[in-house]
Amino acid sequence: MRKIRRGDEVEVISGRNKGQRGKVRINLIDEDKVVVEGVNIVVKHIKRGRARQAGRVEVEAPMPVSKVMLICPSCGAKTRVGVRAGDDGKNARFCKSCDKTIARPTVD
Repeated sequence: MRKIRRGDEVEVISGRNKGQRGKVRINLIDEDKVVVEGVNIVVKHIKRGRARQAGRVEVEAPMPVSKVMLICPSCGAKTRVGVRAGDDGKNARFCKSCDKTIARPTVD
């Protein structure tokens, strides 16, 4: 079970983007990385194509999942995440600070 999922609110805990918050857009499970909205912006140089112009484009780059912490929806603090059996018998995530179950994030 993944402790950080797409749609979760996270905060960066180390690196040049320390302290920035955003929602997880993409979870790259094989690479153990996440892409967070508005965080880790890099400049990518794009070659001219048929329908696009050449130039520099700012994009959100993936960052290691170990550099982000989940923001608990109930207590609002950054927290570690635990996993335990839920009411329906499936695994459920919970906040280690306030001990409340973390609901599945709604994805747009």
